[in-house]
Amino acid sequence: MRRGRLAEKNAIITGAAGGIGLETTVLFAREGANVLMTDISEAALEKGLAKAKELAPHHLKLETLKVDVSKEADVKAAVDYVDAWGGVDVMFNNAGIMHADDADAIDTSEKIWDLTHNINVKGVWYGSKHAVMSLRKHGKNNGSIINTASVVALVGSATPQLAYTASKGAVLAMTRELAIVHAKEGFRFNALCPAPLNTPLLQNWLGDDAAKRHRREIHFPSGRFGEAIECAQGVLFLASDEASFCNGMDFAVDGGMTKAYVTAQGPRTEPPPNLAR
Repeated sequence: MRRGRLAEKNAIITGAAGGIGLETTVLFAREGANVLMTDISEAALEKGLAKAKELAPHHLKLETLKVDVSKEADVKAAVDYVDAWGGVDVMFNNAGIMHADDADAIDTSEKIWDLTHNINVKGVWYGSKHAVMSLRKHGKNNGSIINTASVVALVGSATPQLAYTASKGAVLAMTRELAIVHAKEGFRFNALCPAPLNTPLLQNWLGDDAAKRHRREIHFPSGRFGEAIECAQGVLFLASDEASFCNGMDFAVDGGMTKAYVTAQGPRTEPPPNLAR
């Protein structure tokens, strides 16, 4: 019988009810990990759990816990839950938000800014903090913490989403520092930087607007959006011992988008600025 890449490891996944989180749950379970799925919606968690059990049957520990990552007590409760299994080995801080009212420097409200940062930044901090405490508590010298950032932490976005972009930049910087601070303890911190993915939310938003879709697809050398499973495969690698010398990485799963020079199609709508000579 094949020994899984995460055999006997205990993992916590936040934002596990759908998307990258759910796909990662299935992969982790198939590779032998005990997985605690967490999310803010109990209904979504139950639906996700049913799908995960269908795709990864006969798994020893595949359980759920409602967690609001913006509340430290909730995150601590998740880690305490897994401490009863023998402690955390893998922490995937994946939960995040991009609010519909997120805009530019003028139109983003303080309420949206604080909400976004409480979830996207504080949630990652709390998850990282309590994962380290669990690893130390159980005397482990090999732990993997993966934090979901974004390609907009690497390149600017022409679509205003200031609070989200700033929060993901903070995740990237925090992950790098944690990677250095805890390296000699054997704890690895890496940041996943996904490109826009082919999700129902995105497809519903694009609808039948071919021009709107094309404006986004053109940025991908392959001409297509990524899939959640493709990001989950990257998370599995970072969680496994195969990535034992990967630390502090900005792990872009973007189809080459951030490495491509692409000129937008169509004529310029305004004259170029007067340039000093």
